[in-house]
Amino acid sequence: MIFVAGGSFEMGSLLGGSDKRPVHRVTLNSFYIGKYEVTQSLWQQVMGNDGHENYFQDCPDCPVERVSWFGANEFIKRLNLLTTEKYRLPTEAEWEYAAKGGRLTQNHKYSGSDSTDGIAWRNGNSDNMTHQAGQKKCNELGIYDMTGNVWEWCSDWYSETYYSISPTEDPKGIAVGSEKVLRGGSWFQEAFGLNVTDRNSMDPEWRTGFVGFRLCR
Repeated sequence: MIFVAGGSFEMGSLLGGSDKRPVHRVTLNSFYIGKYEVTQSLWQQVMGNDGHENYFQDCPDCPVERVSWFGANEFIKRLNLLTTEKYRLPTEAEWEYAAKGGRLTQNHKYSGSDSTDGIAWRNGNSDNMTHQAGQKKCNELGIYDMTGNVWEWCSDWYSETYYSISPTEDPKGIAVGSEKVLRGGSWFQEAFGLNVTDRNSMDPEWRTGFVGFRLCR
């Protein structure tokens, strides 16, 4: 886990979809976030032989995928029982703040660079598959793969207009919705979704080969 010192930042962007506006000031408390996406190996260590099948099998150090939002939370529940820690999914605001580099941010377009070449597995260099965690360069905080590889579940319910009503301190999304927030883009993205401010969403029951998750506490 990487320690992310709390602070304030401008969340959102004037570029791209309307769901990224308005740009608004957000203040977060300190937290920890996973240095890597949760891997197939870690999933198996916690969940045992639960019958989970990845789309890209037999790659222990690749991110676990084909996991629903509910599945990710079941993993976290079991992990917390094993460790007595309080792991959880990051909020959307925590995810963006960490992806931008927190207090060390250099205001890059992507997580750690203004070019995806050295920091992201995406369409054009991924060979249409996931890759082992941590093979690309990290961002300012030492976090890997926050751009590309797999989309990452956040804890928030998604709302296209949430930024217009978001509280300024530790926002956690709307109270109820139909889809959960995804961030970071994946191995098949060419442009959409790779920017650190880009938002996406999905039914929390869906399982696909391009969605995984990262731990927070």
